[in-house]
Amino acid sequence: MTYEIGKLSHETLLGPIAAAEDALARLDEKVARSEVGPGFAERADFFDSVSCMWVAGELVHLEDLVLHDAQMDIRAPSHELVIAHRIVRARRRVSRNDPGWAVARSGIMALAGVAEEPSGEAEPVDRRGEGVELELVVDEALSPELAEIDEVLTRTKWLVDGNGSVEQRKRGTEVSVGELLIRDPDWDEGERIAEWLELAKKVDRLPATLAAAVLWDAWEHLEPLQRQHWLGQVLVSDFLRSRGKVRSHLLAYSVGLREIPRERRRARDPTTRLVGYLEAMSATASAGMKDIDRLTLAKRQLERRAVGKRSTSSLPIAIDLLLSRPIVSAPMIANAARISPRGALNLVKELGVREITGRGRYRAWGVL
Repeated sequence: MTYEIGKLSHETLLGPIAAAEDALARLDEKVARSEVGPGFAERADFFDSVSCMWVAGELVHLEDLVLHDAQMDIRAPSHELVIAHRIVRARRRVSRNDPGWAVARSGIMALAGVAEEPSGEAEPVDRRGEGVELELVVDEALSPELAEIDEVLTRTKWLVDGNGSVEQRKRGTEVSVGELLIRDPDWDEGERIAEWLELAKKVDRLPATLAAAVLWDAWEHLEPLQRQHWLGQVLVSDFLRSRGKVRSHLLAYSVGLREIPRERRRARDPTTRLVGYLEAMSATASAGMKDIDRLTLAKRQLERRAVGKRSTSSLPIAIDLLLSRPIVSAPMIANAARISPRGALNLVKELGVREITGRGRYRAWGVL
């Protein structure tokens, strides 16, 4: 399977490109200068993960994801929830590394959890030092026997591990359903990833937003990873970071994709799809700007509640946690502030934060 960019309508793309470039630049500058920038970046990991699952047709509750990340689940985690948490951890790992780390073969393989094959060339062994003379004597005495053993092992290797090298290359093409293992022998992940990376080099001359839209369209078409298709949104966000378009944080691209109707995201015309992907970037930036303003206002209101408190008060810790998580529970506050759950409830009452679950048990609060 190959991907061709084809002939694009530049007149149609010019407006969305300019809008996306301007919106992302404004968002990046605002996050970099905002006092709630770090908290916004942490919250974006959760929002992007939930939106990514929504775009893929799966529903994951934000509350369950936050509690699962804090290892405070109130119910057994579902398969979809585990995948959503993998997205959160992948975004955090990409954020910790240099821009562009993920948009490389080693980065993709590391995020996908697939071990790369060794080059096959043995490194030279330095035999200088003590025991060299003894090793030479042993090698000369046993070399015929060792050669015969190596020959037997080579001939019978297929009895032990079968076609091991092929299985290693196609590890990502396996789908496990209970104890049933299904493989697609025609799904060559290495070849598809190589083609996608080659395209990433070709689009380097394009504007950053258009290049990112083309890469996402190619990822949707090629589907390099059979079981980790969600990784594409993370790679596109890291690509924008490597191009210097969004340096302050990792863009929550799926939040904008969620706003684009499926008919436009799956249109036959490539220009229509690219326009939709560009508008998704603008929508992400718009949502991010509103979230920054909302968090800034919430921070000022919450800090007023802490005025005049003693220096050892746990209110600042609770405020920081509220600004860095979409929702928080009493055990989460108690764990962060190292206080009792009853004390955490007192902090919540003192801060006057809105309860968002409507439940009598397993309640949670947040700044939404």
